[in-house]
This record gives sequence, structure tokens and C-alpha cells, in this order.
Amino acid sequence: MSAPRILPFGATALLAEADSLDQARDLHARLRASRPAGVVDIVPAARTVLVQVDPAVLSVTAARTWILHAPPAPHTTAGAGDVVVPIRYDGPDLADTAEALGVTVDALVRRHRDAVWTVAFTGFAPGFGYLVSADWPFDVPRLPTPRTRVPAGSVGLAGGFTGAYPRATPGGWRIIGHTDAPLFDPAAASPVLLTPGSRVRFAAAGHAAAPEPTPARAGTGHAAPATRPAARPAARPAARAAPATRPAARPAARPAARTSVEVVAPGPLATLQDLGRPGHAAEGIARSGALDRGALRTANRLVGNDEHAAAIEVTVGGCRLRATRDLVGVVTGAWGVVTVDGRAADPYVPFSWPAGAELHLEPFARGARAYVAVRGGFDGDVVAGSRATDVLAGLGPAPLATGDVLGVAAATAGGIPALGLHPWGPPPEGVLDLDLAPGPRADWFAPAALDTLYGSTWTVTADADRVGIRLDGPALTRIRTGELPSEAMVPGALQVPPGGRPTILCADGPVTGGYPVIAVATDAALDALAQALPGRQVRFRHARPVR
Repeated sequence: MSAPRILPFGATALLAEADSLDQARDLHARLRASRPAGVVDIVPAARTVLVQVDPAVLSVTAARTWILHAPPAPHTTAGAGDVVVPIRYDGPDLADTAEALGVTVDALVRRHRDAVWTVAFTGFAPGFGYLVSADWPFDVPRLPTPRTRVPAGSVGLAGGFTGAYPRATPGGWRIIGHTDAPLFDPAAASPVLLTPGSRVRFAAAGHAAAPEPTPARAGTGHAAPATRPAARPAARPAARAAPATRPAARPAARPAARTSVEVVAPGPLATLQDLGRPGHAAEGIARSGALDRGALRTANRLVGNDEHAAAIEVTVGGCRLRATRDLVGVVTGAWGVVTVDGRAADPYVPFSWPAGAELHLEPFARGARAYVAVRGGFDGDVVAGSRATDVLAGLGPAPLATGDVLGVAAATAGGIPALGLHPWGPPPEGVLDLDLAPGPRADWFAPAALDTLYGSTWTVTADADRVGIRLDGPALTRIRTGELPSEAMVPGALQVPPGGRPTILCADGPVTGGYPVIAVATDAALDALAQALPGRQVRFRHARPVR
């Protein structure tokens, strides 16, 4: 096998590009088998493998050497270690697909059931695996118009792949059956059943009718899940029912002795956030977590918490919270009027928050997101090691709503520090100057595109949320117009669609994508962008390389 082409992917990641899916799978197996300390993620895709590192443990230069010289992976054979997925071959597209392929339904079912499949990579949604097999000879076209809703557990075919939908989503694969296997369980220690590299067999499981998908609609391929939280039930108790798109119901309300804060009014969007879920991108799970990670870390340090403790991320203000026990709190990030029981509280200064007192965050004068931390941190549903709310995938606690009650955790790391100095101020005004590291697909663009990227002033549009921030400005001209095979993404990636205006992926952004990435915003740039409201102007500069 020829050596992979190593491409930069921001300051802390590399993209290894192979000549084929088989070579990418082999490289992924070799890297997984020889993984050194300091590797955060190894994410396979159609022809690439993304390696993300913690540069404090493993330098990017050392990671490059490891990728190029990784030893062969131990040979494995199919057998007792295979994941067995029960399936009912009763999908609405089964007969039409068999006819289109020129085989009988029985022959198609037999070939699918007898094949030994391997999870090549994941994407689209948490737990959605793209399975391939040397025993599978068919190239199956997607539906000409995808369905608006494919039921959870549906097993489909597209191209040379088969896959099963972990939850109900739009989709354009041809559905041949249904499984009741727990494809994604957010409460499990290992939430995803079908992880990259796993061997999979399908076994017939009776002939009960599967739920019917909804009719198709215009478009092609998979449609992305909505970027906004799902609608709430009309009526609910304090511990409300989960939105329909969630893979598991919320737990019952916590005992009163553990509660700490009641939500009086959440404002436009308030969510529970910590430092997120790094290390799970290969399972289709985004990092998520606080958009302004620096503000969250500071809030936790100011009340003596571990920096990973969960806080409330409040978007644009208008949030009201009532303490149900005596607390110590702090507000960081965006700048505005903050009152506790009617008395002013300064940002970045810990305050006593007595039981029964209301904390008000008025609409922010500067910045877009503030963090409310309490000593001990907030408790909440843990998914893949994090309490963060992922609004795109619907993971973690639901966005906060009036009547919600939060518990306090035990994430203290020391005493509340004395403040001899107060180095914090409001988010800066004016044009934001942000650092960009190189992206893997700059060669898809005309040479002048990089000059345009770094020489122009860009504007944050109204299409900006926890998933991504679309920028307005001059078009970045592409010289390659073909379709890029799906590959892994990271927060900060500047994806450029055919229209030429970039979108910066944020913490809840998709873990794979098909638009070329011209550059990647640094972590510090993402923190600054978290405070940028629509209309804010942005300029880019070259980041110093990380060795």
C-alpha cells in the first residue's frame, strides 16, 4: 500500500488521505492498534483518517511520523466476536430494490444476510455506521427524493454500503428491513453499538411489520437534522418528557435535597454545558460543550470547581433563575446587568446566592453568551462522559425550560480563590481579529482565494448558532468542482460550499462533511466567535504553527 498523503487540519489535527476506502480502512486499523498516548480521536471516513492530538502530550510532528510508520494491525477473522444485528426483511423498498438490481427478493435478502460486514466509518448521526463487505456485489442508488422521516431501526442500502438508522431522521437510503437492536444508547458506557472496525452480521428476526416511512420529498441523499432543539410537549411536569427525537427519556425529577436552582425563565436559549465529549467523533458524536470554553473554565476556577464542571450557557440574556438552597455563584463571558435578589452583582466576581433569591441576567450589552456557574457544578444526564447539551444531535439534557429544576454536583477542586487582581473585562468591540490554521483542502481553491480569505472583512450573519456560523463576504473561488467524499470535521473548520461563502463549524457541528475545508479557526478564535452577534465584523490572520 502506498503511503498516505498527510494534510494539515488546523493546529492539532492531521488528515491522512488514502487512495481508496479499503486503504483508508487498513490505515485506520493500523492506527487503532498502535495508538500512542496523546491521541484524542482517530476518525475514519470514505478515503481519509483524521487524527486529532493533545499537543501537550503528543506533538503534531510526532503524530505525522507515527501515521506514516504505523505497523500492520493484527489479523482478525469473523467469528464469535461479531456484532449480530437481528433484522426483519420487510422494508418498503425491498421489492423495488431487488427488481432494480435484477435479482429476486429472496436472493437479495440472502446476499445481505450471509455477508460479513465491517463498519468502515460513522457519520450523519450518532451511531449511524457505514458498513461494507467484500461479499456484497451491488451498487445501490439512493432514492431520487429522500424521505422526510425514516423510522429508527430502519436498515437501508446506498451505494456499496448498508446501514441502520439509530433514530428517526430524514434520509435517502433504500429501506429493506428493520431492527430492534439498541444502535445508540446514550445511557450506556459505550453508547454506540456499531463502531468503526467492528464486524457485523445480520440475522433474520421474524416477520413483524416495521413502521412505514413518510413519503419522500425533493432533494438528494441524507438531509441534515434540524439545527434547532425539538419542539416541547404542550404540558409537562417539572421533570418534563424528552422531545421525540431523543434516544432516551429524561430521568424523573431529582430528590428535593439535591436540587439547587429552578428555572424561572430561560431566555431565548439556555443549556447545560461543560467541556464536552472529545474522543467520540469516530462514533458520530460531536465534541459539543461550551462555545466559549475560556469563559467556562474561568467561571469554574472562580468558584473552586474542577474546570470540567457543568454550568449554564445563557444566550443573549433574559434568563431568570431561583436558588432552592444557599449557593455560591458567578457569571462570566458576556457582559450585562446581573442582579441577585435585586442587588447588582459584578461579572467575574463570586457572589452569595441565598435560597429563594432570583438571579437575573438582563439582555447582554456586550457579547452573546454568559456562563452561570455554582460551586460544585450543576448535575444532569451524562452521555459519553459529559453533561453537555448537543442541540444538533439531541444528546444530553434538553435545553432549559421554565419549571426545570437542576441539581448540584460535587465537582469542587479546592477553595474559592481570593482575587488580588481582576483582569477581566467585557468582550471587545469593533472588528474581531481571529487566527486561522491551515485546512486540508486549500488546493481545491484558486490561488487568490487565500488572499481573499485573509484580506477581506467578513460579517457574521443571522445564520449563527451552536452548530455553525455562516459568514458573508466575497466568494472564495474553487478550481475543483467535483464532490468531496465525506470526511471528518473538527470544531473551527471553515467549510466552503459551492456558493463560496464559508461556514465555521462550532461545538455541535456535524462530525463529517462533504464541503472542502480551506482553513480551521483556533480554539481562541472559537471562544471569541462565541461572543459575536449577527452583524459583527471579522478579519482573519495566520496562526502560528504548533509543533
